[in-house]
Amino acid sequence: MLTSIALLWLLGMALGAAARKLHLPALVGMLLAGILLGPFGADLLSPALLSVSADLRRLALILILLRAGLSLDLGSLRRSGRSAVLLCFLPAACEVLGMVLLAPRLLGVSVLDAAILGAVVGAVSPAVIVPRMLDLMEAGYGTEQGIPQMVLAGASVDDVFVVVLFSSFTGMASGGRFSPAALAGVPVSILLGAALGLGLGGLLARFFARFPLRDSAKAILLLALSILLTALEDRLGSRVPFSGLLAVLGTGLGLYRRQPAAAQRLAAKFGRLWVAAEILLFALVGAQLNLEYAAASGRAAVLLVLGALCFRALGVLLCMAGGPLNPKERLFAVLAYLPKATVQAAIGGVPLAMGLSCGQVVLTVAVIAILLTAPLGAFAIDVSYRRLLRRAG
Repeated sequence: MLTSIALLWLLGMALGAAARKLHLPALVGMLLAGILLGPFGADLLSPALLSVSADLRRLALILILLRAGLSLDLGSLRRSGRSAVLLCFLPAACEVLGMVLLAPRLLGVSVLDAAILGAVVGAVSPAVIVPRMLDLMEAGYGTEQGIPQMVLAGASVDDVFVVVLFSSFTGMASGGRFSPAALAGVPVSILLGAALGLGLGGLLARFFARFPLRDSAKAILLLALSILLTALEDRLGSRVPFSGLLAVLGTGLGLYRRQPAAAQRLAAKFGRLWVAAEILLFALVGAQLNLEYAAASGRAAVLLVLGALCFRALGVLLCMAGGPLNPKERLFAVLAYLPKATVQAAIGGVPLAMGLSCGQVVLTVAVIAILLTAPLGAFAIDVSYRRLLRRAG
């Protein structure tokens, strides 16, 4: 298994660097590395590694949410106003609705399977968006109107909203039927997860203040507790609606509120861990892709992703309605909300690992969404911001 990990890291780094030279996101090269080395390519990966890929993807998702919680300033979200708050959930909700309407017709799946598919595809990608918005803030493009800040804040919570929906929909699918009562449990799971996470983050802040630890020890403790929170969700099952992943984000957020300096140092620690985890995440997703199935459903899947993006664009425009932004700035917000990658890689293979009937189609559409929207969204942001945004000063 260690040899397989080494091969994924080496080829993933090489192809990621090659993708960057072609002005593509590095994750495209990482996905390609997994496809080439996986069982549908050269078949050089250990079955032991593939058997634990679901756990590795969950670990990567925990790292994503921890970094978001440790860096998310709710004050910036409030300052960005109504549009930023709506961006946290409305575009994703519109895309899920688009999937529910389109997927049964294009792919022949059930409504519940389409909802799972929408929850997987509905999140935007921090891996593509965050560095670009930070660059715009440094260069002063759109900063006076708060556009990069608004996109950053909205995208951070958008991912969590989608992941909570995904957990709820897959729970329904495991039960074998679409349950309105289970859907009604979504707000409960959000509230319980957020409350437990914020409380735990506050307790950790007091613990760290009373018992000084090295930042490395704090990071290990925080990661271990986050893993236990997700295990608690599994243990509670359907008896108590509870979002372990939202609790993970809330823990980071609670710590940030009490000890912002320590939280920023821990976010940097997890950022360094993410360098290695990112390659494994995207490469393992690529390794699971059934190329024959993808080729058979590719055209319908591409149409589905593009159709769902239209619903997402409509959702973004609804968020901007009545606000101070001009038409060019609203168009930029639509383009900035196109890229998908990180969350799709983290949860795209989960239905397949759970043995759900929709598993293969969800994984295939997730990978196609990454390959289609990550380069498209990155290119659209890079090309358009000078024309669409006003520069400060």
